[in-house]
Amino acid sequence: MATSTVEQYIKTIFQQEERARGRVVQMKQLSDAMAVTPGTATAMVKHLAERSLVSYVPRRGVVLTAEGRKLALTMVRRHRLIETFLEQVLGYDWTEVHEDAESLEHAVSEKFIQRIDAYLGHPEADPHGDPIPSESGAIERRTVIPLSRCDSGDSVRISRLRNDDPAFLLMMKEQRLVPGELFQVTEVNRTVGTVTVLHADASASFTIGIDNCSRILVEAGQLPD
Repeated sequence: MATSTVEQYIKTIFQQEERARGRVVQMKQLSDAMAVTPGTATAMVKHLAERSLVSYVPRRGVVLTAEGRKLALTMVRRHRLIETFLEQVLGYDWTEVHEDAESLEHAVSEKFIQRIDAYLGHPEADPHGDPIPSESGAIERRTVIPLSRCDSGDSVRISRLRNDDPAFLLMMKEQRLVPGELFQVTEVNRTVGTVTVLHADASASFTIGIDNCSRILVEAGQLPD
């Protein structure tokens, strides 16, 4: 049976693989994400490799095995369903759900997760737009790009937010930059490092720094006439 530490490492490796589009996760990248020293991360990865959960290549990095990916999808499913339950049923603000979900995902039973999933009507995405894996481990793949890669005149729909920081999420909510909302990119200033967007039914635009734009994933959208 996996410990909560093993589960957290496996889930984090999956998330880093997802952001790196399947490439090998470098140890510095993993240690930063886990907020531990590179030596601590390397020791744990060697332990995970012994359990056949990851493949580890010294000086290159780590990738999940089939067994590791199965465990990762289980943990991702738990986390995202719990976040959705906290927001939709218990009235949490979406800026508050991440921390409690981090704790609860390791404590609840699979039966509990199945009941949550059924109660919520089998949601496809969590409050931040992240796809929720099915019980069998299937996960939806959408064609999305960071807002930072858009051009002036593009019409986009917000798909996912890649940052769990409450201050960032609060700012996004205040500006209606949440999954499902439509915007037009009115200006991209790559010299200054900003992107300006206008909501489909708003009169005032909002300017965002490129760093934050890289955390906002969008898909093509059609503004109403």
